[in-house]
Amino acid sequence: MSVRVRIRMSTTALAVTAALVGALAGCTEASTSQGPGDDVPYVAPSANASAVNKEIEQDEADAEASEAAEANAAQEEAFNRPEEVRSAFAGLQATYQDGCAPGDGNCAYFLGRVNDELNGLDKSMRADGGGPNHFKEPLGWISTLSTTLAGDTSTANLEKHRSQLLGARDRINTWMQGHPEDYR
Repeated sequence: MSVRVRIRMSTTALAVTAALVGALAGCTEASTSQGPGDDVPYVAPSANASAVNKEIEQDEADAEASEAAEANAAQEEAFNRPEEVRSAFAGLQATYQDGCAPGDGNCAYFLGRVNDELNGLDKSMRADGGGPNHFKEPLGWISTLSTTLAGDTSTANLEKHRSQLLGARDRINTWMQGHPEDYR
């Protein structure tokens, strides 16, 4: 090979190399003072960090909301759970400390309280693990009273059925006294 051919090949190689370097440099220089060229979307590094932080904050907020919902569900379940029979019976027995004469202003409170305590005891007895027949008689007396009251818990109706209301309380008290294992 002659010297001329070698010089031409070297010159051609240098030209190709220069063209490649220029092309590569052109790619890295495709930016403006605000970032890359129009063909490449610009995302500021702070925007990426902000998006990641927002995602982390959202995940934390979701976790806190989930924990709060679980806590609320547990509180609601505890609130709706009937008290133990012994506690409900103690509430019913506490009505013996109060009373009223027919037509007295305290009768609305007293008779309403006796009715509420009987309903609470009913709920507790039904939720008790003693089985369906364990509190058969007291539940029957409360059911009979509920039928008599027919859902009307107005003072006038409670006074009208005063003897049935207090009679159910007294029968249940006597029955429970005969079954101390259920409330001690």
